Amino acid sequence: MAKPATIAQKIIARAAGVSFVTTGEIVTAKVDLAFAHDSSGPRRWAPQLERLGVGLWDPAKVAIVTDHYVPATDADSAAILKIAREFAATHDVKSFFDMVGICHLVLPERGLIRPGAFVAGGDSHSPTGGAFGAYVAGYGATDMIGIVATGETWLAVPETIRIELEGDLPNGVVAKDLMLMLCRELGMDNAFRAFEFAGSTVAAMEMHERMVLSNMATELGGEVGIIAPDDVTFAFLRERDAPVEDEDAARALASDPDALCEAVHRFDATALSPQVAAPHSPENTRDVGEFADVRIDQAYIGACVGAKLSDLHMVAQVLKGRQVASGVRLLIAPASLETMNRAASDGTLETLTDAGALIMPTGCGACAGMGAGVLADGETCISSTNRNFQGRMGHSGANVYLGSPYTTAATAVAGRIADPRTILEQI
Repeated sequence: MAKPATIAQKIIARAAGVSFVTTGEIVTAKVDLAFAHDSSGPRRWAPQLERLGVGLWDPAKVAIVTDHYVPATDADSAAILKIAREFAATHDVKSFFDMVGICHLVLPERGLIRPGAFVAGGDSHSPTGGAFGAYVAGYGATDMIGIVATGETWLAVPETIRIELEGDLPNGVVAKDLMLMLCRELGMDNAFRAFEFAGSTVAAMEMHERMVLSNMATELGGEVGIIAPDDVTFAFLRERDAPVEDEDAARALASDPDALCEAVHRFDATALSPQVAAPHSPENTRDVGEFADVRIDQAYIGACVGAKLSDLHMVAQVLKGRQVASGVRLLIAPASLETMNRAASDGTLETLTDAGALIMPTGCGACAGMGAGVLADGETCISSTNRNFQGRMGHSGANVYLGSPYTTAATAVAGRIADPRTILEQI
């Protein structure tokens, strides 16, 4: 009889070529996909691979996405992008996506994140892919060089912390609010844990919202953030012409009921209010009403967590028929070209610009402090991004508050941090 296992253990065991793994056990796993972006990938890989005299272990299992320095703003960023393009051509990397969006959105849009896969990503928010029932962890540049050269990596099997979210979310409360609440309740010091999200709230979420949970498992300190694949997962991939061949096998990845977890936390989602994180940590989260006196200079809708199509729809819902407050800048950087095209087709972009928003190029942009929209000393911003560390979005003297797309849009209209439910109740 098979031993009860969590979804993380099942995926790791398959990648390690064994029937079962135990927590803390060190194993060597074969990687199904390795990816990186322009900042973490070729410019760091190329000199080391050349020094070692090796190439990519399997170019068909390597993906490269330019998203941090796009579009180039100076000679240095242009040189970094040039390295990425030349590396992809030289090493015959077919999955090279240049200036079409952020890697954590682009790869799922291309159907490259598969249920049950073991994936190594060269970015801290790689756990986003866990929303598809995959084990997707972020690795530093040195580890990634070894991975792309050999197709393998070692790891210690992590403990699993299971988060069970139950009930319908109130109007104006979304996955971002849940994750900010979890940052407050669980803290950010949960290193090398596998977070698993489950419960009726998660089951009712569409994929873009599930990706918020997995993405911000990073803010909890987690190694991965996994959600068991289901019909919602399969429908998303089917829409991208990447159907799951054996859906029953994918469903069987779900954690066994008697699998051992380090902890199980249960939360009632029906009682949650919109949440806001104060500078300079997502952990500094309180109910939105506690920040009503905070005036802002800028509102930013962007990044892998906060500028997906569903996020733009939330913003448009708030802005429709309204105007951004005088003296406030509302900057929107869609997370991918597909997001931008769909938002243009369904009229969302028109609603945003009519309200006074400025649409910016797709990419990581100001979230990583590498693109347009960074902040000056003393300025205050509310952002739909995932981190508000000091200096991340520009000057170290700037203050960044985090909120959902709903809250960020409502704040842009009010000119101060505002509860989106006040506007949504009028719709």
